[in-house]
Amino acid sequence: MKLDILVLAAHPDDAELCCSGTILKHIRQGKKAGIIDFTRGELGTRGSAEIRDAEAAASARVLGLSARENLRFRDGFFQNDEQHRLEIIRMIRKYQPDIVLTNALHDRHPDHGRGGDLANDAIFLSGLRRIETSDEGRAQTEWRPRLVLQYIQDRYIRPDIIVDISDEMEGKLESIRCFGTQFFNPDLDEPQTYISSPEFMDSILGRAREFGKDIGVKYGEGFTSRKLLGVSDLFNLL
Repeated sequence: MKLDILVLAAHPDDAELCCSGTILKHIRQGKKAGIIDFTRGELGTRGSAEIRDAEAAASARVLGLSARENLRFRDGFFQNDEQHRLEIIRMIRKYQPDIVLTNALHDRHPDHGRGGDLANDAIFLSGLRRIETSDEGRAQTEWRPRLVLQYIQDRYIRPDIIVDISDEMEGKLESIRCFGTQFFNPDLDEPQTYISSPEFMDSILGRAREFGKDIGVKYGEGFTSRKLLGVSDLFNLL
């Protein structure tokens, strides 16, 4: 299955927090999108890996994803090495996305920056035909997406591009709420964490409002790019 957009995420819920509005926007335009989660988030204080699996599946239905897979890398301990790169190369070649969205270049959680570096390295290597991979016994051909963007996570990073998600904000919040063990839930008897407070959810709204204000809309999602971006039509810019 070829996808238009593939999101690479260190943890289940990274995509929902940072780029689910962008995912929804393009799915509503008829594009196909999918998420590859690197880990099951098994080191999280609340819930369990099995519960996170179910939460990720529920969010996939809310977003209307065409695919969602989990590579089951070790949460907190995966490395940017040959073994892990090859697994991601296999996913890129399997889904042949035109656009990849992936983790921030640096962030509060060390998995995020490491995940972003791992994804970017694998994306480059995926375009080299002499690296051999297979999927279900079939040899894969090289593939490199035309655009790679990093979404912005906990720490503020000045974006290079902002997507208007004003019409998708409620859907974004619904997808985040699928992860009921991780975020604010007054009915859940679990230890409190940095992300389980109502203030954290307020910060998600605040960030979206801030990025939206920067481009003159209600809500936005920001991304960075490791290469200079260009446009073909100045009259379509916000």
